[in-house]
Amino acid sequence: MPHIGPDVTLNDPAFIHDTALLHGKVTIGQGASVWPYVVTRAEMREIVIGARTNIQDHAMIHVGYSSPTLVGEDCSITHRVVLHGCTLGDRVLIGIGATIMDGAKIGSNSIVAGHSIVTEGSVFPENSIIAGSPAKLIKTRDNSAANLMNAKFYHLNALNYANGIERMSPKDLQSLQSQSS
Repeated sequence: MPHIGPDVTLNDPAFIHDTALLHGKVTIGQGASVWPYVVTRAEMREIVIGARTNIQDHAMIHVGYSSPTLVGEDCSITHRVVLHGCTLGDRVLIGIGATIMDGAKIGSNSIVAGHSIVTEGSVFPENSIIAGSPAKLIKTRDNSAANLMNAKFYHLNALNYANGIERMSPKDLQSLQSQSS
């Protein structure tokens, strides 16, 4: 059974895994999903997860000393990501094992490459591709369609898991493929 603290607000999420630990002032948006072993802690500030955003396995989300953690809509926070007192726009994909630190701001439609470290106070505009340690702007490109498709995949997957279905049907796959065309 997940731990969902008394200050957590659930706005009709699609799926919250039984191993999730949600502590402090946390808001989970409509259709969002929280996958295995996710931990959120918001003792001083707040964490807000936007609609249809997916927080994948082993992610850790915490607040900064003076900054909340705000995640936009249709984002994908992939496996083992650390978000710490940062702000992400809509349709942002954070790659596996990346860390985003206090006061950092990532614009909408951006991608942060896996294992990148976005240092404190870094600001990246919309449509950024960010990589490295410390992370730097590599390229500018509108990633909204690809990032939205990833979020849609996870939203459908979350709805299935909420109904005890752990594999996508051919119909599900066809639906996703037709949306990407």
